[in-house]
Amino acid sequence: MEKVVTRFPPSPTGHLHLGGARTALFNYLFAKHHNGKFILRFEDTDRERSKEEYVDSIKRALEWLGLLWDEGPYFQSERLELYQEYAKRLYEEGKAYYCECSKEFLEERKKALLEKGLKPRYEGLCREKKLPPGPGRALRIKVSEEEEIIFEDLLRGKIVFPPEEVDDFIILRSDGTPTYQFAVVIDDLTMGVTHIIRGDDHISNTPKQLLIYQALGVDLPYFAHIPMVLGPDGARLSKRHGAKSILEYKEEGYLPEAVINYLARLGWGYGDQEYFTLEELIEKFELNRVNLSPARFDPEKFLTFNAYWLKNLETQRILPHLKPFLSAYPISNYSEDYLLKIIESVRVRVKTLKEMAEMIDFYFLEELKYDEEAKKKFINAHTKPLIKALIEDLEKLDLEDEKAIERYFRGFAENSGVKLKDLAQALRIALTGKTVSPPLFEVMKFLGKEKVKLRLMKAIK
Repeated sequence: MEKVVTRFPPSPTGHLHLGGARTALFNYLFAKHHNGKFILRFEDTDRERSKEEYVDSIKRALEWLGLLWDEGPYFQSERLELYQEYAKRLYEEGKAYYCECSKEFLEERKKALLEKGLKPRYEGLCREKKLPPGPGRALRIKVSEEEEIIFEDLLRGKIVFPPEEVDDFIILRSDGTPTYQFAVVIDDLTMGVTHIIRGDDHISNTPKQLLIYQALGVDLPYFAHIPMVLGPDGARLSKRHGAKSILEYKEEGYLPEAVINYLARLGWGYGDQEYFTLEELIEKFELNRVNLSPARFDPEKFLTFNAYWLKNLETQRILPHLKPFLSAYPISNYSEDYLLKIIESVRVRVKTLKEMAEMIDFYFLEELKYDEEAKKKFINAHTKPLIKALIEDLEKLDLEDEKAIERYFRGFAENSGVKLKDLAQALRIALTGKTVSPPLFEVMKFLGKEKVKLRLMKAIK
């Protein structure tokens, strides 16, 4: 196979969402699987809606996911002279012509055709006028009215469009700017793109693009149109299904490994394997394993993937992603080893980094925030004397030995005539401020004797 080159060409008119990220992923995986090149290109010719903040947002999302581009980013807004040069060539070769029909006139013709029950199309009114370039004139490409348009899709096989599907369409507007169809082809041609992997909503764009390639007399790239991602209800995925932008998932506490893994499994599979690292995906990815049935987004399954990677990813790789969620606390006062041990202790109990941070924040607080209702219920006249007695016994306890601590507490509760669970809950609130926390003896071990004593004393004052 020739050197594979793929591209991801988002429009910077919004943030990167799940569907776009999956398209980027499939292009990245295909290129890397074949030791090829992955290009990032911004289709920013919509001046009104394209914004720099979206360019930055899309780049940050791709970087966070680990989908690093080999070339680019390119911007269509910086390539206008190139498009005009290719358009001029087609005009000079007699493959395109200038049209002076106004927008209003074309609307009237369209309306008249519809009233006759005919498909609206440009009728070639200026084709034989041989008009030169001039104000208010758009450049149209000549299209055969008799030939079918055929291409071989790598996923779907032969796709045929009847001749009447495409009329003499505009490639250069009257203001000198290219249309989407023309700019895309010139970009893919000049960037050496060999494989165009995109959503199947682009199938309808393919005939016009094929005609431009043919007019230029160049070889066609390979096309692969992947099914769209749908919501749980079968409608096109949108915010109403709970789908967020990639960076919003980052802020919710998702790991990039989980997002990549879940996106890959939306319509692609490898036997019965469910969980993949990015390296494994690169190794195993083939287009013929993409399912032609639309994939459905399942928020709960997505969360399950995140929980899996929180449980199974190396703690050293989780820590950098967790730190932003602990930015309000003086975590720089604690060693990396201490932080890694805390992550290890709670990773099986949470589904997001946000939950993890909320579960362990008490380790870093100087002043605890108590659940007031629980404090009144469990730290009362009955339990306070018991906590005082425990403070006195702390010196002879080895907090590193969780089993020994458990034996001590069972004996202490039995001798005091109190239920162990009630005593444990009182201590949990005194040490963490919460009714739910990691296992109590684990908490005591990580807090250390000095902090345990201090917090118990504060709780009973």
